[in-house]
Amino acid sequence: MNISVMIPTLNAGPSIGRLISALLSQESRPHEIIVIDSTSTDNTVGIARDFGAKTIIIPERSFNHGKTRNLAAAEASGDVLVFMTQDALPADEKLLGALTSPLQIPDIAAAFGRHIPAPDASPLEAFARYFNYPAYGATRGIDDIPKFGIKTFFFSNVCSAIKKELFLRAGKFPEDIRANEDMLIAAKLILTGFKVVYVPDARVIHSHNYSLLKQFRRYYTIGSSLKTHKWVLQHARAEGEGKKFIREQMLFAVKQHRYLWIPYILMESAAKYAGYRSGLLLG
Repeated sequence: MNISVMIPTLNAGPSIGRLISALLSQESRPHEIIVIDSTSTDNTVGIARDFGAKTIIIPERSFNHGKTRNLAAAEASGDVLVFMTQDALPADEKLLGALTSPLQIPDIAAAFGRHIPAPDASPLEAFARYFNYPAYGATRGIDDIPKFGIKTFFFSNVCSAIKKELFLRAGKFPEDIRANEDMLIAAKLILTGFKVVYVPDARVIHSHNYSLLKQFRRYYTIGSSLKTHKWVLQHARAEGEGKKFIREQMLFAVKQHRYLWIPYILMESAAKYAGYRSGLLLG
């Protein structure tokens, strides 16, 4: 399989060199690397070109998670599209091989990798990574919706691979939303009979220490995206998975004897829920 790796960037000078170098050192070497840059004011584009990456420059104001990735995909010549973000670093040289290997199976349309928390991740952020990206793999298809609900469609463009033919057949990423483009294309693929695989051996180092305000804004964006595409909510309700996460997070704090985390967990959960519901109603 010819692998085209696409990376949206904005002022990624501190990380883009390490990322491209790690990708070029993979056992399954990419056919090409495409950096689509939102008019960075640092040396991102120059570094990418020095490493031999193809570069596309777009106005910063025109960035859109779906549209920007679609523009990069239109320039890709590989039959497998790998999407990454500038702040995700391969954990080893086996990432691309592990990520793309399941796509050799005919009914597997896409795969995504495991997020490992960075060394500076807060304990609760580290827990979130382990909760959402466990050490065991999973394959999800349409028959799994009754059991797993909206989690069936869970997918992350931080580190993902999609067969180009099926990507185009699914209509590419939606461009009328500000987030969730990855989950929505996974849902389209699954609802048309294909399967999506979570590959824990495809590991990237990636985490964020969001403030309460950023969590509110992030979940507002998620809610507004689902408002635009309510069809996905006909198959599952998002709140059920959120309740499970809060419950497990509280148990984690108790087991660690970190009882002072509990008030913050409650505040963070309230910020997420308020943001999600506001986005769903007003976004």
